[in-house]
Amino acid sequence: MQISQRFSRYTLVSMAAIILAACAGQKEPAQKLLGDIQATVTAASPEAAKYVPDQLTDVQGRLDALKASFDKQDYAAVVTGAPAVLSAAQGLATAAAAKKDEVLKALNDEWAGLASSLPGAVTAIQSRIDLLSKKSSKKLAAGIDLDAAKAGLAETTSLWSKAQAAFASGNMDEAVGAAKEVKAKVSALAASLKMDLRSGA
Repeated sequence: MQISQRFSRYTLVSMAAIILAACAGQKEPAQKLLGDIQATVTAASPEAAKYVPDQLTDVQGRLDALKASFDKQDYAAVVTGAPAVLSAAQGLATAAAAKKDEVLKALNDEWAGLASSLPGAVTAIQSRIDLLSKKSSKKLAAGIDLDAAKAGLAETTSLWSKAQAAFASGNMDEAVGAAKEVKAKVSALAASLKMDLRSGA
């Protein structure tokens, strides 16, 4: 009976040793996998944070869970779960690139529309100011602050130049943002000059 108990105790100790050895053997692969995932996430983060932030947050959360398992010395869980997380991390760059292309296409389309309409509108406002500045148009210019309109047009023209420079340098966010400001200023100027840009009057 004592021999049997001794044997059982020895078997349990042996099994525990084998399990510990197996766990220890998985520590290095687990560590490498975590390192690979972290490096992949770090490389993709700048673009992913801008274009696919939810996806990046999800991958970071899954990576944190693997790190927690590693800290608990549950290396088997890391080795088992890491491939899927690594695959998701590798997908970040592709997803961000696709979203970036989509955003840039939308910005290009928006810029094309603004660039085709704004120069004509600015020219129309300049012509209106020139007309109202003539002595013969004194009655037509009644109640209109031409000095303010001229200053507003100068500011608008300067802003449009800034938008064009941003477009030329490939900064579509800034180009479209500045062009939208120009559009708002053009609308305000047209209203102050009592003109309808749609009809050109």
